[in-house]
Amino acid sequence: MRFFPWGFWLLCVISAPARGDSGGKARSCTEVRQLYGAKGFSLSGVPQAEISGEHLRICPQGYTCCTSEMEENFANKSRSEFEAMMKEAGRTVQMTLTAQHRSFDSYFQDLLNKSEKALYDAFPSLYGELYTQNVKVFKDLYSELRRYYRGSNINLEEALNEFWTRLLERLFKLMNPQYHITDEYLDCMVKHAEQHRPFGEVPRDLKVKATRAFIAARSYAQGFLVGSDVVKKVSQVSLSHECTRAIMKLTYCPHCRGMSNVKPCNNYCLNVVKGCLANQADLNTEWKYLMDSLVVVADRIDGPYNVDTVIGTIHMRISEAISNLQENKDSITAKVFQGCGNPKISTKGSSSEDKKRWGKVALEAKSSAQALEMLVLDAKGNLTALKTYWITLPGSLCSKKIMASSVADDKCWNGMTKGSYLPEVMGDGLANQINNPEVEVDITKPDMTIRQQIMQLKIMTNRLGNANIGNDVDFQDASDDMSGSGSGDSCPDDVCGKRLSKSPSTRQPETHAIPKQSGHGINGASSRSLPSAFLLLLSVAFIAVQHLWR
Repeated sequence: MRFFPWGFWLLCVISAPARGDSGGKARSCTEVRQLYGAKGFSLSGVPQAEISGEHLRICPQGYTCCTSEMEENFANKSRSEFEAMMKEAGRTVQMTLTAQHRSFDSYFQDLLNKSEKALYDAFPSLYGELYTQNVKVFKDLYSELRRYYRGSNINLEEALNEFWTRLLERLFKLMNPQYHITDEYLDCMVKHAEQHRPFGEVPRDLKVKATRAFIAARSYAQGFLVGSDVVKKVSQVSLSHECTRAIMKLTYCPHCRGMSNVKPCNNYCLNVVKGCLANQADLNTEWKYLMDSLVVVADRIDGPYNVDTVIGTIHMRISEAISNLQENKDSITAKVFQGCGNPKISTKGSSSEDKKRWGKVALEAKSSAQALEMLVLDAKGNLTALKTYWITLPGSLCSKKIMASSVADDKCWNGMTKGSYLPEVMGDGLANQINNPEVEVDITKPDMTIRQQIMQLKIMTNRLGNANIGNDVDFQDASDDMSGSGSGDSCPDDVCGKRLSKSPSTRQPETHAIPKQSGHGINGASSRSLPSAFLLLLSVAFIAVQHLWR
């Protein structure tokens, strides 16, 4: 009997700490209930106080405020919210690129419109019937130039050659109204006249300069649109199942654990987002090439290719060419007659308009070079800022959207409890996620939508490279460029690079920092296992008391 007080004391000591520092009272789930309701879910079935968490499939299985249904709803919500973050970030880039395209397109179209209007305003009084009877020739030229700029599959050199040929035919008729000139004779005339350069050096000079300017302008404008379209399509790529679990664990599991005020650890957030956006990060190399190529072509447009002067003075060069023909009228006519024979005399008399001598034109071009310089300067600044978009996106999302803690914070949510986060931060891209501790990533199966967009970036960069050296480029439909690229999980070696194999069994287990055993941290882990330990110790104590009683 003397041992009974000792046994009774032992039972009291063992049973005292059963709920850690909570004093045996379950914590309230008020904060989680408020959050759950604010997300649009019904509060029916939501616990008022913590319950055992053995049912959880994503969050740590300690005491929790979340039921299985709540965990599933939070997981779906975390997925939709993260995808919305991606689209919002993408829209910002799209708006920047689209605005740059709109500014340049407006400038270029305005430049072309002003040149055409100046021609329509000046030529009727300067050239009379030459213009009024052949206005379609000039309209067709500007129409072809616009179609080329907008991406139509037109050979610009052939279009310019056709313009000069048609103009020469009509001018030759007007210069020789007393003759009946047939279409066959005009064919012969063109062959002989072109040998003697009836328009002087203007056609050849304009062809070289205009071709370079138009090639650069349309490639430059198209580059912005391709970049914007790539961002749009990539931003719509859905999250994987593994990523959804990781995002849920990052953003909503701390709420389930009663740690609503604890921010995610910064490095923990980076590993989750880098794992989720591994394929997107692989866009980085070709994306940088595209941004750099646009900057180079921008310098060409505002520099050697002198777009402002070349496009803005097309009407003046045409007028100069007509004046050259007027000055060489007699010699050109004589050489044509010598090569093609004298045409028949026309029974129709010539009018006073036919005998009118066209005067030299004193047209002025209003320069908009300063406006172009400002456009290019603004574009280069934006393009430089966007170069690292894909690899800085995880950090941007963690700091601005997910609101992760500071790097030095050792009292943050690390995926298990409040504490520090020890695993190193993974590199960028798919291949670097082989040992990501937070997201299971199959690096042997790249996302094909993103691989196709990488190809689009390569194609556009190649076009800009050609434009930079003045080579014409084929603006065929983008789908044609992708023919033969295959489907499924295959992709060209130069896109995917050397494949790396990964077996699920080689994945390293998740490791986290051991939380500090003080304050809130002790409730986050070890104290949750106390109910089981209590039952075991109680049984041992009961056996000990019985033994002592004997």
